[in-house]
Amino acid sequence: MQNATRAAEISYYDYIVIGGGTAGCPLAATLSEHYSVLLLERGGSPYGNPNISNLASFGAALSDTSPTSPSQRFISQDGVINSRARVLGGGSCLNAGFYTRASPQYVKEAGWDGKTVNESYQWVEKVVAFQPEVKQWQSAVRDGLLEIGVVPSNGFTYDHIHGTKVGGTIFDHNGNRHTAADLLQYANPSRITLLLDATVHRILFRVKPGSRPKAHGVVFRDSLGRRHKAYLNNHPRNEIIVSAGALGSPQLLMLSGVGPADHLQAHKIKITLDQPWVGQEMSDNPMNAIFVPSPVPVEVSLIEVVGITDFGSYIEAASGENFAGGSPRDYGMFSPKIGQLSTVPPKQRTPEALAKATELMNNLDEAAFRGGFILEKIMGPISRGHLELRSRDPNDNPLVTFNYFQDPRDLERCVKGLTTVEKIIESKAFSKFRYQNMPLPMLLNMTASSPVNLLPKHTNSSLSLEQFCRDTVMTIWHYHGGCQVGKVLDADYKVLGADALRVIDGSTFNYSPGTNPQATVMMLGRYMGVKILSQRLRAEQIQQ
Repeated sequence: MQNATRAAEISYYDYIVIGGGTAGCPLAATLSEHYSVLLLERGGSPYGNPNISNLASFGAALSDTSPTSPSQRFISQDGVINSRARVLGGGSCLNAGFYTRASPQYVKEAGWDGKTVNESYQWVEKVVAFQPEVKQWQSAVRDGLLEIGVVPSNGFTYDHIHGTKVGGTIFDHNGNRHTAADLLQYANPSRITLLLDATVHRILFRVKPGSRPKAHGVVFRDSLGRRHKAYLNNHPRNEIIVSAGALGSPQLLMLSGVGPADHLQAHKIKITLDQPWVGQEMSDNPMNAIFVPSPVPVEVSLIEVVGITDFGSYIEAASGENFAGGSPRDYGMFSPKIGQLSTVPPKQRTPEALAKATELMNNLDEAAFRGGFILEKIMGPISRGHLELRSRDPNDNPLVTFNYFQDPRDLERCVKGLTTVEKIIESKAFSKFRYQNMPLPMLLNMTASSPVNLLPKHTNSSLSLEQFCRDTVMTIWHYHGGCQVGKVLDADYKVLGADALRVIDGSTFNYSPGTNPQATVMMLGRYMGVKILSQRLRAEQIQQ
């Protein structure tokens, strides 16, 4: 690793990978086995940062809103506060650590080769995946799921199977996080150049009359604002690959003149390729949760157990007096400090509301934080939105709308998911961790004066679950879309209408894979790296 301030003003490589995130790291490591690779990451290093590496500090990085934070906060046009990664290793440095594969059906629909997919998952798992030690509270959630009929019991598995299972985690048994950046240990150090704090401003194209635009270089700036250019070596199979995430990839294509012509013209961007689907079909899986105060102490845990229902909702849980993070007042997984404020509806989650909720939280007794959350998130989702440029500055967040619950089928799944959560709370298996004198309506209708509760204050005591879904919706950070296969890309992740340019990351997904996508994003980086290498090596052998 080196800071981009040390980069040459002009340099040349066989592959340029933009974004050292969950897909970019395994992709760059794989390509470096045979070719020279430049990996450009706009953030810094995750190593040596305890807010990233320690499970006990989960949420600390998400609560950091400084310009050098590993997470960059953004607020969708829906009003839901969210985050995007700005660090080597991407979202795997910030998330709750759950590791699970995509379903065989997902692999089939994506058109991937099953054997190479399995080999790619295994390549990832050797470095970053572990079996969690499931303790009492998570066990109670698991047993509650089985008691209410989310069956069969699938034990511990990375596979996506209907029923209840214990998934993997990227936290080892000492509570240390292992991220996609760790996959760079597979790289050939003599063939890879990794630059940190390198913000790509645009992709450069050669455009000849009557021919398709061909990517041949990038312009990036270092932390001092100095401009650098990196070009592809002169070979017809060399490529630029964008792995900047579901916000960053469509944003960079647009800044480079690839996107909806009218939108680019409005920002005075020269049109390289009119591609109306760039930035479209954005989705974010809505999450809703219920806080359950516990009469007895509970362990600190992030996501370990998942119930995969047959109606399209996933049930997960997190627990601990500090909600798996330093201090509950600062870093809880559902804390207003990280933007997960649900005591007011999305459009009312202003900075003032966040500050008020944080202040109220600071005045609560420690006992108020004893317990955990049981959450549901819907698969898919079916509702779709779009992304637009806010400005021509790549450091600015684009404007993104997810349209949570626009499709009534998503709302129906949310209601069924919350009904399932209610049944778990009432189950015999979970009874030890529930106050018997606290019925479900009380859990659902706790007032906003207690910011750990996930419901606004309503005069109507019989608030509908539909309204609960709308008012308390949060993100679980699994947003995707914007550069989808079949619309922006072909089956090989090449940009339609352009040459020497691919996009490989979560922006390519039509649906979020598995219950949690990080395993599949890492797998995809490796999978496509292997595919690109095998196709190229085969072609070069034929030429010889």
